Amino acid sequence: MKAKVFDTKIFKRILEYTKPYQWRFNGVILFAVSLSVFAALRPYLLKQTVDEYIKTHDAKGLLFYVSIMGIVLLLEVFSQFYFVFWANWLGQDIVKDIRIKLFKHMMSFRMKYYDNAPVGQLVTRSVSDIEAIARIFSQGLFMIISDLMKMLVVLVFMFIMNWKLTWIVVVAMPILVFITRVFQGKMQVAFEEVRNQIANMNTFVQERVTGMKIVQLFNREDIEASKFSEINSKHNKAWIKTILYNSIFFPIADIISSLTLGFIVLYGGLKILNGNNFTTFGDLFSYTMFIGMLFNPLRQIADKFNEMQMGMIAANRVFDILDTKDQIQDTGTIEAPLFKGNIQFNDVHFSYIKNEEVIKGINLEVKEGQTIAIVGSTGAGKSTIINLLNRFYEISKGEIYIDNHNINEYSLSSIRKQIAVVLQDVFLFADTILNNITLNNPKISREQVIHAATKIGVHDFIMSLPEGYDYNVKERGVMLSSGQRQLIAFLRAYVSNPSILILDEATSSIDTYSEELIQKATEKITTGRTSIVIAHRLATIVNADKIVVMDKGLIVEQGAHHELLNIEGGFYKNLYNSQFLVENNS
Repeated sequence: MKAKVFDTKIFKRILEYTKPYQWRFNGVILFAVSLSVFAALRPYLLKQTVDEYIKTHDAKGLLFYVSIMGIVLLLEVFSQFYFVFWANWLGQDIVKDIRIKLFKHMMSFRMKYYDNAPVGQLVTRSVSDIEAIARIFSQGLFMIISDLMKMLVVLVFMFIMNWKLTWIVVVAMPILVFITRVFQGKMQVAFEEVRNQIANMNTFVQERVTGMKIVQLFNREDIEASKFSEINSKHNKAWIKTILYNSIFFPIADIISSLTLGFIVLYGGLKILNGNNFTTFGDLFSYTMFIGMLFNPLRQIADKFNEMQMGMIAANRVFDILDTKDQIQDTGTIEAPLFKGNIQFNDVHFSYIKNEEVIKGINLEVKEGQTIAIVGSTGAGKSTIINLLNRFYEISKGEIYIDNHNINEYSLSSIRKQIAVVLQDVFLFADTILNNITLNNPKISREQVIHAATKIGVHDFIMSLPEGYDYNVKERGVMLSSGQRQLIAFLRAYVSNPSILILDEATSSIDTYSEELIQKATEKITTGRTSIVIAHRLATIVNADKIVVMDKGLIVEQGAHHELLNIEGGFYKNLYNSQFLVENNS
């Protein structure tokens, strides 16, 4: 598919973001106009100085015109400053707005979107692609407008001064325009390839840095370095292609400009030497400046147009994400009151991949204040139930109720405010323990956190760390053990005071000491609220009010611990006996 040289639809959409800053946008245009007028006025004043005062040896007039040229220069500098400053300021404010809109939009996506979208690519869209949009205003659009205005005003002055000599310049311009158009088309394709390779590189580096432990454990350093070298080479080749086009275009443009200037000086000079009134020395002096002011912008417009193209390619990628409709449908009108905690699954079906059901028509009831445990082999669908209750994914068929209302009737935020989840793989931000617990919620004070930590028995552990609650756990909580991270996650859930608590494999990979603390914390945190515990170690859920056994997306057994053990050949009994035997042998 051939890339467009200029995508008008994308450009109009970008301009929509200038509306809140219309006065500044108009101001930049105004300074672009004044800049072009003052820039073109200086060579004209030079012509007048040479022809009227230097030639006639009028020192007083010369001083007067030089003073005027100085004033014009100051006005040009003033216009240049405000033009550049306001153009960049406008660009940064626009990308600030787009970045906020993009981030909010991405936070509303279903988990399915993130299952398929490379993280590095999303980072590229949110950071470097949006910065490229800023350059549309700082290096592209307004610079092009300014250059075109300058060229127009320069041509007007040139025709007024000597229209015959100006036609020589006009004849040369189409050649440069044609070369510029060819260059723009080539560069647009090349820049699109550069953006693709940057996204690929970001994705690769993001994944390998995140999974560095696996890379080193399996001795993959050389292999991954080789892959990176291949990706880096493609990125390098894409950039070299743009460098090649620049290396061809700019010398050609310089040659055309220099030849035009040389021809004017030769032709005009010969006419003057022959005593012809065709032109004057002042014209030749000013034309040496005018041609530079006419051809340099024309040559640089190609470069600035490339900045616009790169910005619009980046904008197109960003708009693709903004146009993605992959949100959970938040059409509920009921702001959920404080949940009692009655939960009901009625014939619920669900598939991550179409026609491959993970949940196959389950019926499940959890009563207010009950603690139920869900057990089963890997892939049975245990964690999927939690995802559906939180509405991370939409069910294919059936209904889920909380307190006799379909969960679709509640607003999404009001549901999630009342459901707290402790996952097996705890994610902590590169921040203090306090901020990881409160998640910067201003309604949760330090005193509340300390009180909650003391109540569930983790305060002493936190205070044993170098800076206590202000200890920075670094990226993903690498400064803490898995058990310590779990304790922080328990406290995070507890201080949010949820109506419904979910523990997803929360004790499957921790040390004995942490497990004892978590067991005590679990008793405190589950008291008085509906709790769902997904368990790997069956010894931790023997006191649950009800145990639900899943296999291949179906509920195959449910009941109390002692009831399930009485089922001869039952799933739960076999699981329990095999696990008990393993623990005894170890």
